Amino acid sequence: MWALSIGALIIISITHWVYRWRYPRCDGNLPPGSMGWPLLGETLQFFTPNTTHDIAPFIKERMERYGAIFRTSLVGRPVVVSTDPDFNYFIFLKEGHLFESWYPDTFTEIFGRQNVGSLHGFMYRYLKNMVLYLFGPESLKKMLPEVEEVAIRRLEQWSNQGKVEVKDATASMIFHLTTKKLISHDSESSSENLRANFDAFIKGLISFPLNMPGTAYHKCLQGRKNAMRMLQNLMQERQAMPRKQPSDFFDYVLEELQKEGTILTEGIALDLMFVLLFASFETTSLALTLAMKFLSDHPRVLKQLTVCKILPFWLYCISEPIALKCWRTFPKSLCLWQEEHETILRKRDDASSGLSWKEYKSMTYTFQFINETVRLANIVPGIFRRALRDIQFKGMYNSIARPSNITRLINSCTTGRSIKLNVNAGYTIPAGWAVVACPPAVHLNPMKYEDPLSFNPERWEGIEVNGASKHFMAFGGGMRYCVGTDFTKIQMAVFLHCLVTKYRWQIIKGGNIVRTPGLQFPDGFHIQLRKKDALNLEDA
Repeated sequence: MWALSIGALIIISITHWVYRWRYPRCDGNLPPGSMGWPLLGETLQFFTPNTTHDIAPFIKERMERYGAIFRTSLVGRPVVVSTDPDFNYFIFLKEGHLFESWYPDTFTEIFGRQNVGSLHGFMYRYLKNMVLYLFGPESLKKMLPEVEEVAIRRLEQWSNQGKVEVKDATASMIFHLTTKKLISHDSESSSENLRANFDAFIKGLISFPLNMPGTAYHKCLQGRKNAMRMLQNLMQERQAMPRKQPSDFFDYVLEELQKEGTILTEGIALDLMFVLLFASFETTSLALTLAMKFLSDHPRVLKQLTVCKILPFWLYCISEPIALKCWRTFPKSLCLWQEEHETILRKRDDASSGLSWKEYKSMTYTFQFINETVRLANIVPGIFRRALRDIQFKGMYNSIARPSNITRLINSCTTGRSIKLNVNAGYTIPAGWAVVACPPAVHLNPMKYEDPLSFNPERWEGIEVNGASKHFMAFGGGMRYCVGTDFTKIQMAVFLHCLVTKYRWQIIKGGNIVRTPGLQFPDGFHIQLRKKDALNLEDA
């Protein structure tokens, strides 16, 4: 009898627990969606690989079923996913008031619990200003010749090899540059292979969070542990033998650390250096690899980026069918089909001089190309925030978002417990829930981007991209807009300049992508790189 009673009690408790998991408590109506299995949620579906530039099937299926904003559960946490550009803008706009930066425990375990992405308020602004010391406009102007010199030297080395795996080669190039600027580490001569630790870290960064020997996640944690040990040893060496004059960013950080009354701690300083080392090379090397893949797949774009070919417009429409799409804008569109990088070389008084800041800023089409590359790359599949209080919104987002209504939502913000907007049949995001803004859904929205899966740099003609917007969030948004954006653009633009003016390449193998959900090249992207003058001699 007692056994039956205990059994019944256990069954009732489990049933109640499962019910509460699937239907969480909420002071209002939760957004539509499914919480999946208890504890596991829909984590497995979220990490299911896909091989397309399109919106991930996990997101797309739920958009079709539930609308632009839906609920789910990932790695044991309740989550609201937003694919609506207006609501995403609202999230970024109200960070620090209604939302705060947040990432799952598995991410904070990887990046450190005191990493810059997990800090808020004054401490975050303090660290951001420190990073601007490295990536500010004046620093980037001084860095430009060094970026060009590294690109020239690496391309020369690659041209003498039988084949090159682009992702690994560009990652090595950028890592060499950034580690010298950050910690004066010479990856080519050092006995310690710092990058190997970051490679192990990266492979498990966006993987199923199972911390068991042999898993990608376990290797990721080990990679972080080893990299942090090297950084800690370096810090101890610098503190024991301080330099008279700062020579890198780490010296600047140590100066801040030693100031009287500083709020900076050794733990925060080490986590900052770790995140900067990772962010400065991994995402840029992925973007450069995809850029070379797009140039290989679209010879017209490569021609436009490199070589002048001015034709009568009617003849150009025959030779380049895409021009037919923009006939109404003639002659404005015609000027796009002219050279860019070879013009820079031809206009120089001294042919051997390096790239100037003025020349860099003149690369109009190159910046359009970069914008289109990162729009389709969608390297960051989700930007995480957490609701600080109950937030109520109208269910209109699950059909067609009307700007007038989102404006009312923004204007209605108060310092009270919840935000209300005509909540008849509205939804509530409970305090403490994670909120994920989804960049791929924004970047592939056909209402904003015609034929969104096509690679078309001309769509950016006449559009200034100086920060995040409702429809472009490749570098984040709001107060956490990536401070390294301009550094990334300089590296990409300078590399492309050196590449297309001096070299030609052919694909050997690879180039296929997989998203898990982060972007990967599982088979690499292998090419053979040859100098143009060498090819001309062979032809002669």
